[in-house]
Amino acid sequence: MSWLDRVRNALPFAAKRDTADNLWHKCRQCQQMVFVKEWEDNLNVCPRCEHHDRIGATERFAQLFDGGIHELIPAPAAPEDPLKFRDTKKYVDRIKAARTATGDRDAYQNGFGRISGQPVVIGVQDFAFMGGSMGVAVGEAFVAGVEQAIKRGTPYIAITAAGGARMQEGTLSLMQMPRATVALARLRRAGLPYIVLLTDPTTGGVTASYAMLGDVQISEPKALIGFAGQRVIENTIREKLPEGFQRAEYLLDHGMIDMVVARKDLPETLGRLIGYLAPEKAA
Repeated sequence: MSWLDRVRNALPFAAKRDTADNLWHKCRQCQQMVFVKEWEDNLNVCPRCEHHDRIGATERFAQLFDGGIHELIPAPAAPEDPLKFRDTKKYVDRIKAARTATGDRDAYQNGFGRISGQPVVIGVQDFAFMGGSMGVAVGEAFVAGVEQAIKRGTPYIAITAAGGARMQEGTLSLMQMPRATVALARLRRAGLPYIVLLTDPTTGGVTASYAMLGDVQISEPKALIGFAGQRVIENTIREKLPEGFQRAEYLLDHGMIDMVVARKDLPETLGRLIGYLAPEKAA
């Protein structure tokens, strides 16, 4: 070992190959490098361009519930490979890889806590788990979250992020659309509010079902929201779509959603909505 290697190994700082991962975050939109701590302190929003990065249930619950305090609601068991599906990989192997990468059982989690002192159940869909795709497990978790809201007499908030139905489960994944709709009908019969927070991206069968059934539809800035992709639509109608088509601001201007809210303002906005829609629970 040379004297240079001995000196380098003795220095009290991380190797260069570890520094970028540990200290820096590259914004997907403006491509600027931002200190990870600065990015995390800003709620995973780029302080340069205000790009709202994709986050999972752990971050959502910490950011929205008062003090981050919440109770996780276990999801019912669901068949993991009902069709014994295989493409370039076995479906079970894809699930295992997603679980290893995220630490979650599937793409949807529920938690119970308080926002501005008011009890609420929140369900979060995580795009990092197989693109947030809606399979039987997601359907089971969504229905379980709604049932918990009914049982506890609280509003239900769904935070969506998905590429659509999970192709590896075929028709079974599409069956989750009417199941979610029926569960929400029960929530409304109980007189409880349903609020949807659409995040980037919310597409496909999720948009065609529970993502667009809220009493109030909120979106984070510049979120992609739609059913079919822009290129598919353009090829079908043979026309060029408007600038910003399927982005949150365009949908707000055309009456498809009710408001666009920055992540830092979500707790206050959701707390105010819960107070309006379920005042007896706010008291």
